[in-house]
Amino acid sequence: MSFFKRLAERAKKVDSLLCIGLDPHPEMLPEQTGIAAVAFCRRIIDATSELACAYKPNSAFFEALGAEGIAALRQVIDLVPDDIPVILDAKRGDIASTARAYARAAFDLLGADAITINPYLGQDAVAPFIQDPERGVFLLCKTSNPGADALQAQILNTGQPLYVHLAELAAEWSSNENLGLVVGATDAQALAAVRAAAPDMWFLAPGIGAQGGDLEAALASGLRDDGLGILITISRAIAQADDPAKRAIEFREAINQFRRKRPVPTSMLPPNLGILADALLEGGCVRFGDFTLKSGLQSPIYIDLRRLVSNPRLLARTAAAYQPLLRLLSFDRIAALPYAALPIGTALALQIGRPMVYPRKEVKDYGTKAAIEGIYNPGETVVLIDDLATTGESKFEAIENLKQAGLQVQDIVVLIDRQSGAKQALAKEGYNLQAVLTLTDLIDYWGATGAVETEKLDAVRDFLNGG
Repeated sequence: MSFFKRLAERAKKVDSLLCIGLDPHPEMLPEQTGIAAVAFCRRIIDATSELACAYKPNSAFFEALGAEGIAALRQVIDLVPDDIPVILDAKRGDIASTARAYARAAFDLLGADAITINPYLGQDAVAPFIQDPERGVFLLCKTSNPGADALQAQILNTGQPLYVHLAELAAEWSSNENLGLVVGATDAQALAAVRAAAPDMWFLAPGIGAQGGDLEAALASGLRDDGLGILITISRAIAQADDPAKRAIEFREAINQFRRKRPVPTSMLPPNLGILADALLEGGCVRFGDFTLKSGLQSPIYIDLRRLVSNPRLLARTAAAYQPLLRLLSFDRIAALPYAALPIGTALALQIGRPMVYPRKEVKDYGTKAAIEGIYNPGETVVLIDDLATTGESKFEAIENLKQAGLQVQDIVVLIDRQSGAKQALAKEGYNLQAVLTLTDLIDYWGATGAVETEKLDAVRDFLNGG
């Protein structure tokens, strides 16, 4: 039986997603011996074996006790009932014969069912651990320590954080479907992003308790649609309790209460776009009030994506949101409209490796007197990139300039469609407008999450309805 099938069966049998850590910290032991470490862990196992979905002994605390500590670790793993999976928290990371030796030590010598590993060396560091479908692996993806973001949250040229890219790679590497991810419960947004990138994978989520993670936020972001897919890891909060069984019951019940009352999403916005919507709001790119738009319309909402130039990470994330729509289109170059879409188009061109041009607002009356900046060949097809769509007027102006230069335009892609007639006006002339988000998407999402006051959102709804 594959590891994750066995894990799912255990979760259903005891109605638990609780993974209990077996971490004999030196200060918790009466003496620094293997015998004391075994006694410490035995107390926890005996008290919680009917409540745990899995156990996670931390190899480091046993290794620190020398040869007797390694023997103690093996004894602790043997103490766990056979139907409860054991995940060895060892964070190994190496390649070739060394990785194979680590795998033999964890699985054959110590008898663990799964192991945590560091994927920094790439797929060949992972392969030796996942050859046997009955053995599981949890890759470090987005860890719960404060310094993790310095590396794991770095934005790649795709616009994705490194941890999201790793999640996508892991989904490809898991040929035996025995690969999971370590995603800290301390960052619910990251959990949501990883769940969007790896919808079927199991997560090991440390950080609840001593590290301050929010249990409900972690569950809301990390649970799969089937109510499984995430192990909530608790170590010290149970180990140091006067009554470990009572404390484990409390955690299991808190997890299950959320699973039972788990709200049906009122917004169908995918997690990655929900994160983007929140970031745009937080970054001041969306404001509520009374505004006059370029089109002359009076609007209760103003969207200013020119602010993105001062927030490189948000700019990259915004550009990345265009990519799924562009993958469905055929074009030679992207053409970004001045001014707000120029930085978005530039970031997008860097991410997808496609050349960019842009039509000038005013034709130069000196030098080359160019109307279109950039290199292109007449007859090529461009996809028009803009930040917003309102009435479509600016799109028609740009299309005319591009056509006069011999370029063909069929598709326009914007981040947000304000739903003020642009799509219909463009379609009437044979052009296809696509939007990453609509204004309705945004206000429904912010309403569902409570991020914006109801009266402000109602004003936008009235505006969209012609009120």
